[in-house]
Amino acid sequence: RILGTLDDKIALNRRMNETLEAIARATFKSWFVDFDPVRAKADGREPYGMDANTAALFPASFQESESVRIPTGWRLGSLGEVAENWRDTVAPDEIANATPYFALEHMPRRSIALADWAIADNVESGKFRFGVGDFLFGKLRPYFHKVGVAPIEGVCSTDILVIRPKSLEWSGFVLGHVSSVELVEYSAARAEGTKMPRTNWNDLASYSVVLPDSRVVAAFNAVVVPMVSKIRVNIFECRTLAAIRDALLPKLMSGEIRIKDAENVVEATA
Repeated sequence: RILGTLDDKIALNRRMNETLEAIARATFKSWFVDFDPVRAKADGREPYGMDANTAALFPASFQESESVRIPTGWRLGSLGEVAENWRDTVAPDEIANATPYFALEHMPRRSIALADWAIADNVESGKFRFGVGDFLFGKLRPYFHKVGVAPIEGVCSTDILVIRPKSLEWSGFVLGHVSSVELVEYSAARAEGTKMPRTNWNDLASYSVVLPDSRVVAAFNAVVVPMVSKIRVNIFECRTLAAIRDALLPKLMSGEIRIKDAENVVEATA
């Protein structure tokens, strides 16, 4: 029962992360793919689910751009205009002890929550450095859809692209695209190699996007960035709870600590 309390809290945090990511994805698609607020205003309706100040940032009509209908005042562009591939290579003997390390096997499919990683003490080849908040995109067999937000700084396999927005105001927008099913399918269709297909940054950078007004981008960041931050907090809380659970189990089994003491520890953490 005591250990089950910790497991329940871990499961709750994971479900919360799934919900936060689903809300972020849905909001991104509504604003920047389906253009729901623009369609609503064009039809004389109030955009659903947003306050009047945010709704006022969206245009009320569409324009033709290269035979594509996009919101008036916005423009067609490419992902490479607002994001870049960060290539900070580090040799094995330059990696500090206990540096967090991400390989493709540590990245879940279709989830931006990167909750598991290894330590790079025994790596034997060059890696890429990344920072907190960088986007990690698995370029080997991209159809596996391994894309996430780095919760900690460290190094990663060279089979992972480190992607950064060119400015922080574009972070939510860039994340929405690089983690989308549409971009993953686009990259998979252009990946080179038969048995081990790989995508590359040049193809991702050329991915066509509709670039919105900067005020809309800022409004989206205000909605999504706190969600991504909460996902990160939940990841670290889950790791702490799992460590406590794993430490308590043998001590309870051996009688090293009493049930009451274990209950106090759980109450203080969960």
